[in-house]
Amino acid sequence: MPRIDLVDLLLSLPALILALTIHEYAHAKVADKMGDPTPRLAGRLTLEPWAHLDPIGTLMLVLYRFGWAKPVPINPRNFRDPRRGILYTSLAGPISNFAMATIAVLIWALTLPLLSRVAHLSTVFQYIFILNVYFGVFNLIPIPPLDGSKVLMALLPGRQAYTFSRLEQYGPIILIVFLISGAGRVLIGSVADIIIQALLTVAILLAGLLGIGG
Repeated sequence: MPRIDLVDLLLSLPALILALTIHEYAHAKVADKMGDPTPRLAGRLTLEPWAHLDPIGTLMLVLYRFGWAKPVPINPRNFRDPRRGILYTSLAGPISNFAMATIAVLIWALTLPLLSRVAHLSTVFQYIFILNVYFGVFNLIPIPPLDGSKVLMALLPGRQAYTFSRLEQYGPIILIVFLISGAGRVLIGSVADIIIQALLTVAILLAGLLGIGG
């Protein structure tokens, strides 16, 4: 059982819930826009967290920083263009996380003097920023059942897409091996750090141009 810092847990919890909720809502919203009413009929076209959170997956995410939400049900046959529908719907989740990370770091940089007056509020925005970047990067890994695998499948030619789809049944095992081997942590961490540094640099430069400082 990992050692839990209660303050750290409480400060990161809003970021974790927000990242999961925004991610799943984005999948549902884009699928609905692309012609599939399945997410709406399943009650997933909402920003209410309890519609998207999986109790065990959320607990795992809190304790181990590795977890999951309830997958948004979709029916590709309802899409006006199935290949494009799958591509856009799959990309929507990670893109929403990067968008939320960008908003959070901009708010943090542009309102830091105000945030610093409220205990831990600056830290909450830092968690929203960093965890959304990591969540977006993680979900773009092209291993089933992650979004990246669906993106790759939508981009591959028919024969290659079919061959890749046959790996789906082994996806969870491949993903677990990838993560526990340490390769996942190195890859995800490296890519996430590049994005974090880029967004942080832009936000600080913007704050400087506007004459906002600590």
